[in-house]
Amino acid sequence: MSVDQQQLEELSEVGQFVAKHNPLVERLGNGPIVNPGSVPGYGAIFNAGLLHHDGRYHLFARGVRAGYRRNDQPGPRFLDYISDILVFTSRDGEHYDFAYVLARAGEHGVACFEDPRVQRVLSDGYEQIVMTYTDLPPVESGKPHSIGAHCLDYFDGRFHLAGGRSQHLGPVGVPNKDGVIFNLSDGRVGLLHRVHPDMQLAVFDNLNHLWNAGPEYWEPYMADLESHVLARPTRGARGIGAGAPPVATSDGHLLFFHETAADGTYAMQLALLDQYTGQLIARVPKPLLVPEMAWELHGDVDNVVFVQGVDLDGDDIYLTYGAADRCVAVATTTVTSCLEVLRDCSSAPVGQLFQPRGTY
Repeated sequence: MSVDQQQLEELSEVGQFVAKHNPLVERLGNGPIVNPGSVPGYGAIFNAGLLHHDGRYHLFARGVRAGYRRNDQPGPRFLDYISDILVFTSRDGEHYDFAYVLARAGEHGVACFEDPRVQRVLSDGYEQIVMTYTDLPPVESGKPHSIGAHCLDYFDGRFHLAGGRSQHLGPVGVPNKDGVIFNLSDGRVGLLHRVHPDMQLAVFDNLNHLWNAGPEYWEPYMADLESHVLARPTRGARGIGAGAPPVATSDGHLLFFHETAADGTYAMQLALLDQYTGQLIARVPKPLLVPEMAWELHGDVDNVVFVQGVDLDGDDIYLTYGAADRCVAVATTTVTSCLEVLRDCSSAPVGQLFQPRGTY
């Protein structure tokens, strides 16, 4: 069979698969839940993590300070582009109010906070709330982006950065981002991360092991990086990365993540991870949500749906995503429908799926 014939057959099978399960994810409402410029002193507000706590939704969004501008010269896309982490709260998940600035760029040794995720992590019998983010150093420093992490405390009705409990995660000097922490069923801790263009999985005995992993862990890990690849971009795509913290179900962990297509479009994807090893079991062969609405198609970066936050309430899944690097929106689905579509993935084209290489 020629390559063209194989691709045509795969596209036909994918089309039938999508028609059967479409739509799996639905947008909530008729627009974003947080709009650009809704907080004085900030422009774009997007790419938000989420935690439901103390009877409210807490949205941890990346807010870009006002005054940034496009760069018409070689180099970064924008100039004076500095982002903090802003927190919004809501009782119903539809109407959000700005609450406070959680973390400011230039403090805590971080030049620019990007793309926060917030997750509950059990370690040695204790639950900790951990915020991961991308630490973007100044361009002139020559240093690569990396994954930062802060433990959070909650008191007086708000979250605070826990003093003395912050760390950079991953190998030193290696461009690394999209860090998400989650528990395996035996209590071990997994770190999803992205060394371009693939998504990798690192496993640790507990949170303390992850927090303090040094060269003795990361040097052999990087020397055998291929064996730690969890998922690769589909044919022709530019890259792939973790999105929201995995959702634990009786059949495994649901992972909502993003993939960047050849034309630069970011879309929401879905996979199922083994609850014991964290390895990939199945992956939906087509995006769950692609840019279609005006606020997803046009912004500071066009054609972006970037999932980052998730909340599980019974069978209902609530997802927050950044749209066109300008605002925050919400989509919903159910555990039942996600598992149903993933069970059908055994009939999806082999070329669309990645078979895991290693086990933990």
